[in-house]
Amino acid sequence: MASTITSPASADDRVSARSLGARLLSRPEIGSLVGAAVILVFFLITAPPFRDINNTGTILYQAALIGVMAVPVSLLMIGGEFDLSAGVAVTTSGLTAGLFSYQFSLNVWVGVVVALALSLAIGLFNGWLLMRTGLPSFLVTLGTFFILQGLNIAVTRLASGAVASNSISDMDGFNAAKAIFASEFKIGGVTVKIIVVWWIVFVAIAAWVLQKTQIGNWIFAVGGDAAAARAVGVPVKKVKIGLFMTVGFFAWFTGMQLLFVQNGVVQSGEGVGKEFLYIIAAVVGGCLLTGGYGSVVGAAVGALIFGMVQLGVVYAGWNPDWFKAFLGAMLLLATIVNLVVKKRAEAR
Repeated sequence: MASTITSPASADDRVSARSLGARLLSRPEIGSLVGAAVILVFFLITAPPFRDINNTGTILYQAALIGVMAVPVSLLMIGGEFDLSAGVAVTTSGLTAGLFSYQFSLNVWVGVVVALALSLAIGLFNGWLLMRTGLPSFLVTLGTFFILQGLNIAVTRLASGAVASNSISDMDGFNAAKAIFASEFKIGGVTVKIIVVWWIVFVAIAAWVLQKTQIGNWIFAVGGDAAAARAVGVPVKKVKIGLFMTVGFFAWFTGMQLLFVQNGVVQSGEGVGKEFLYIIAAVVGGCLLTGGYGSVVGAAVGALIFGMVQLGVVYAGWNPDWFKAFLGAMLLLATIVNLVVKKRAEAR
């Protein structure tokens, strides 16, 4: 009786298990996490004040100032677009709330609501013009950047006669608003600004939306290939306009923090150049400039790196001019690392 020998079926690559190391290396934020660990150890060794637990709150605060805006900017970049007006939009929001409340002698909360409406309108305008004209978001938001920069200075001079808004620290509603946007508390002797708490909450919500909801799938889809996404029913126009309005909302929130942490006064020239810091944090965190790939958590780590380096340079007693050089080098290195990680993730 003849016997047959059957060879074992070859494993299907599509369902083969991936090792923990392979899964970790495929994550967009892995590069920023490694970088953050290296920078932390480096400054713990070279900068003695960095080891003081009391300075932790200051480092987190510096990171949060960039990190809050890095949340919507990273979402927008994953969706395949940029917003170069994000920095001055923060100043526009703070100026609007302060000037409106002061000039019309209204409760501060009225100015806060008006600033929110204006910030959302700016985001709506950017998104609408982008989809209407088909122009690159770089050009659309660069135009908005110059418009807002000019209006910030011109309107402030016209209304207050100076380059800063009038103080609203003694007006009704100021203390209540400050408690929400710019208060602080202590944990074991460490002073923690409330914006750090808001930053963590925003990152958690955005990460959940991006990874666990249909909207998150849509964001990745429109950033990867808008035409293909539209062909399968993704509302590309609504998604992109919504992303720009999300940037507007966070610009409003950051503008309120700026207003109330400075006792109700905002300088009209602030915000210029901050948009690049938001983009750098997102890129360092794993977002590709081409869209369709990235991580909100990674952008938060990128902002943390910014905070550690900014203060680490000071604590180490170095010339602060080196900080800008570091930012440029970090941007180039992060871009290269992100491309390598993405290629390896696609190859597996």
